[in-house]
Amino acid sequence: MTSVTNSGPIVVVGAGAAGLATVKGVRANGFTGQLTWVGAEPELPYDRPPLSKGILTGTWEPDRVRLCDAAGLADLDVDLRVGATATGADLAERVVSLADGTRLPFGTLVIATGVDPRSLPGTSGLRGVHTLRTLADATALRAELGPGRRLVVIGAGFLGTELAAAARTLGTEVHLVEPAPVPLAAAVGVEVGTMLAALHRDRGVSVRTGPGAAVTELTARDGAVDRVVLADGSTITADVVVVAIGSVPATGWLAGSGLDCSDGVRCDQFCAAAPGVYAVGDVASWYHPGFATQVRLEHRTNAGEQGLYVARAVLGRTDEPFTPVPYFWSDQYDLKIQAFGLLRDHDEVRVVDGAIEDGEFVALYRRGTRLAGVLGVRKVRALRQWQARIKSGSSWADALAAA
Repeated sequence: MTSVTNSGPIVVVGAGAAGLATVKGVRANGFTGQLTWVGAEPELPYDRPPLSKGILTGTWEPDRVRLCDAAGLADLDVDLRVGATATGADLAERVVSLADGTRLPFGTLVIATGVDPRSLPGTSGLRGVHTLRTLADATALRAELGPGRRLVVIGAGFLGTELAAAARTLGTEVHLVEPAPVPLAAAVGVEVGTMLAALHRDRGVSVRTGPGAAVTELTARDGAVDRVVLADGSTITADVVVVAIGSVPATGWLAGSGLDCSDGVRCDQFCAAAPGVYAVGDVASWYHPGFATQVRLEHRTNAGEQGLYVARAVLGRTDEPFTPVPYFWSDQYDLKIQAFGLLRDHDEVRVVDGAIEDGEFVALYRRGTRLAGVLGVRKVRALRQWQARIKSGSSWADALAAA
């Protein structure tokens, strides 16, 4: 790879964890040239996972999620432009365009724009209906939760279940609706999802799943949401609704760039989307040689690791592909769920330590003939050996023999 240490400016678009890791990484690896960092939000960079946890429950103040301050930015000698929206990238001219008309020339472009939440059609401008992606979103939602308030969470993925747990902790009446058979069915499987449904019900959450729980309509009174209508014809009275039905990669600004943005920014095994153009974090879809498949992860740990990797790659400091063992966690009530590997699209789940019904276990996930992932609840130490086996490409048979 060719070093760009002192040749051509680097522009990083996206001021989240992945963007920050990239900015820090290029400076730490000796880049001394012009470094511009563009962020659409008016805030200094902050961490997103606490938004559905400590920020929402009020146990964290907003300043606690800051990833850097003015002094840290000065040390990085970076031109950070907050509240600046990228509107286009011309790869031939090597220019990024901003909404205010500014044109930023680049030698290397790093795309770190993350994802945007999916919304329900027809709900724009309806008071009481929220999505959760930004600090402003979390602050606005927090103000509407508490005893005597009725919340409906639409979607029982990681965000939806974490939101439900946080809101219930605040004394809010919570209804969780999901058309899949159980919460997190696609992410962790029916077995673990069944346990999570029971956990939420035990804490007083009304959990409704299956096709009949699909939302067909939100009704309003005086411009504010008042009911959620489900496919089975039933209705739920609501003061507040949170739409947590997934996300879409924030790639609209790249239309016409020539990049493949069919599911995020498609990259090779080095996280390169085109010569001198890279993607990191939630928006990046890269080829993972270890799993022999294209991967796009919306995990905080990956954002940091991928940003640091790309910082080395753009400076010619590595010829190795990006092959991490993905890691994620979720905090719900007093339960911490941790996992390594790729759990989605698994063919089999096998509990090898503890029992799901006891809320303390280790489960292995199979894809084809190989060990693809592991999930643990209250089994932190036990997960480490499985992380190493996933990294080495262990077969399913060998994994079971070692269990």
